Amino acid sequence: MTRKRYTSIARTLLLVASLAAASAGARQAAPTGSPTQAKAPADAQETAKLAPVTNPVSGAVKAQLPRFSKNMVAAAEAMPADKYNFKPTPEMNSFAHLVMHIAQSNNGLCAKISDTPAPDAKMADTDPKEKLVAALKASFEYCATSLEKVDDSKLGDQMMLFGNRPFSRAAVLIILSDDWYDHYGAQATYLRLNGILPPTAQPAPK
Repeated sequence: MTRKRYTSIARTLLLVASLAAASAGARQAAPTGSPTQAKAPADAQETAKLAPVTNPVSGAVKAQLPRFSKNMVAAAEAMPADKYNFKPTPEMNSFAHLVMHIAQSNNGLCAKISDTPAPDAKMADTDPKEKLVAALKASFEYCATSLEKVDDSKLGDQMMLFGNRPFSRAAVLIILSDDWYDHYGAQATYLRLNGILPPTAQPAPK
């Protein structure tokens, strides 16, 4: 057997060995039931969780309502009755006026969004704490009921707000959500200025 023949055989053996090693490595990297194979169903599940939302705008606002209702009513209840006339500065509104304003805003905005009559709720910032808290609770209950059937099919419909200014239904939904954030922040500030922790700052129960 010539040297050339040996060289050819050696090359063939090296090639076979290389292919065998590569095949074994591939089997080791991706055995049956490996994380790589298991990842596909997991990815599919994650994709399913991120499916499009049916009513993204109205649904998002309605999802916020229970949390803000709980926290804003709790904030109104946390302020002592003799502090309802508290003003951070003489030029600012009292805490009683803030609670009244939240209730009025809820009633007015939710009526516009839902095309339903607003409650005939009469209140003044001179009313006692009990009456203002009750009015605040009732306003959130009205919003929950009136917004129940609201969806995103008429977001482009326009309505008059703040006198003679046109707004789309989508804009009014956003205003309602913004008001909750803004007004709860104001409530929290009034409470802290009186040495009271707002509801969302309370320590978690042990």
